Amino acid sequence: MGSTLFAVLLPIALALIMFGLGLTLTVDDFARVVRYPKAAVVALVCQMVLLPVVCLGLIYLFGLTGALAAGMMLLAASPGGPSANLFSHIAGGNVALNITLTAVNSVLAVFTLPLVVALSFSLFLDDAESIGLRPDKFAQVFAIVLVPVAIGMTVHRRYPGWAERMRDKVKVLSIIVLALVVTAAVAKNFQTLTEHIGRLAAVCLVFAVISLGVGYYAPKLFRIEEDQAIASAMEIGIHNGAIAIAVAATVLRNDPMAVPGAVYGVLMNIPAAAAAYLLARRTRQPSPV
Repeated sequence: MGSTLFAVLLPIALALIMFGLGLTLTVDDFARVVRYPKAAVVALVCQMVLLPVVCLGLIYLFGLTGALAAGMMLLAASPGGPSANLFSHIAGGNVALNITLTAVNSVLAVFTLPLVVALSFSLFLDDAESIGLRPDKFAQVFAIVLVPVAIGMTVHRRYPGWAERMRDKVKVLSIIVLALVVTAAVAKNFQTLTEHIGRLAAVCLVFAVISLGVGYYAPKLFRIEEDQAIASAMEIGIHNGAIAIAVAATVLRNDPMAVPGAVYGVLMNIPAAAAAYLLARRTRQPSPV
């Protein structure tokens, strides 16, 4: 896939994924934070504060530098991925909480993502090229993350029957599109990938495992119910690699930064599936009398 075609199709692919998310959301999904205040706050703090710090530590531990280090930070700042709800359902999690966390995370990421990326640029790249708080870059992040979600929510509100019929189809199509985006990003940056595959694979796997663990055990420390802790684990443990790839390639115009998101998009399914299996077994075990 050529550079121009990739640059054109990538925002379209992400728009479809986020539109599909919007088809599943209503205003009530945002208001549901009131029903799960403790779980929502713990999950959001872990997602937006703790995980970037963990990611930064892993970057230094594994010796990543330059665009790859910045790309990992971009991934850490991205909200939950579209498959989080599916893994949560398999594991016995509170999918309603997943939907709420995804909705709130997607909105907050528009503001927090530029800050994290600005920090990572100052640490690993030329600070002048950062998103920072530049209005044009901020507007692009807003456009590719939230506008398709808002359109999907509007369609859901005005044409609920059609939205219900199309929801599963769009979800399947979104997963296919995500796989194509990851494949295209890998193909476009194949040399960078092959030069650093060992460290990248290790960082992405360790980051995914730690994210899942933090997402589950942090709520448990606060005595949050099991199904909500599982929802938190999947939401925090499964990042939206498509957003990381799209922001890197289209907003920042830095293709090597997209490589960590692509590697993570493939490898995170391994620990996520294992966690879903183990948690599903745990939730199905009868409680001791």
